[in-house]
Amino acid sequence: MAAQSNAIVETQNITKKFGEFVAVDSVSLSIQPGEIFGLLGPNGAGKTTLISMLCTTLVPSSGSASINGFDIAKRPGDVRKSIGIVFQDQSLDDRLTGRENLELHATLYGLDAATAAERIGRVLDLVELKDKAGSLVRTYSGGMKRRLEIGRGLVHYPKVLFLDEPTIGLDPQTREHIWEYIKELAARERITILMTTHYMEEAEMLCTRIAIIDRGKIIALGTPDELKAMLGGETVVLKVKDADEPAVQDKIAAAFPHAKCFDGRMVLSVKSAEKEIRGIFEDAKKAGIEIEEASMHRPTLNDVFLKLTGREIRDEKAGAAELMRAHMQRHGR
Repeated sequence: MAAQSNAIVETQNITKKFGEFVAVDSVSLSIQPGEIFGLLGPNGAGKTTLISMLCTTLVPSSGSASINGFDIAKRPGDVRKSIGIVFQDQSLDDRLTGRENLELHATLYGLDAATAAERIGRVLDLVELKDKAGSLVRTYSGGMKRRLEIGRGLVHYPKVLFLDEPTIGLDPQTREHIWEYIKELAARERITILMTTHYMEEAEMLCTRIAIIDRGKIIALGTPDELKAMLGGETVVLKVKDADEPAVQDKIAAAFPHAKCFDGRMVLSVKSAEKEIRGIFEDAKKAGIEIEEASMHRPTLNDVFLKLTGREIRDEKAGAAELMRAHMQRHGR
């Protein structure tokens, strides 16, 4: 690590292998205090594995990282004191009340009774659950449980809060409420948030900077606007008749060498869709390509991922655990 770095989260070539399977591949990041930093990628891309190493629950195969100035391998206890984490899977004890869950967390972090009571009261106000603090967690809605988990991660006043897919499984209205809450939390508490997501709109709505991760590697890094600017304009999506036929694919490759094709569609990045769409149709007709439908839109983060990988983020279904299990089964482990 560079001695003069002001980064609160920093990694250098951090790597995690499970046998021959490389889950995280030489990732280097530098995250500044106060950022909402997003790891955006499909399920199985390595997001959760990277978070797990930074939280010291997985040991890196190689490379290094520090949190709040503490090396994750040499000073894991100090790292754990510096962080809060909201796991992808719900981890509350639903046989306890909301307040009891927070009290248990405070005890585990060694807070004295007076300090714990003051912080729990503040956190309950912050997550708007003071009126429900005495209710069993099993009676909470999904959004209330998520807010309580975020609150639990804040009781010990962490420097960095990790959110692993914070809105997975929630309905759209609740997800939007959690988004607004996270933004307000970061501004009010001045903490650094590192979150993973495969929801493009979530990353764009919340994050000051985003690292797009695919198959364990960071393939792009920047603000949402910087990433979308990589495409240089607008996106045209064309549904092509018989697009999976080799003869049609050859025609597309010859007439539109920069197009990305998948699922019967051809995707083009253009400066102005309105000005160029007529010429695109004319070129397609000359090449014998039959276009059945057309749509135009401003670039999205999914378009960026598509341009870089030839796939859509939402195309990837398998999670890291499933990929690992498949690898172990293939190799008899």
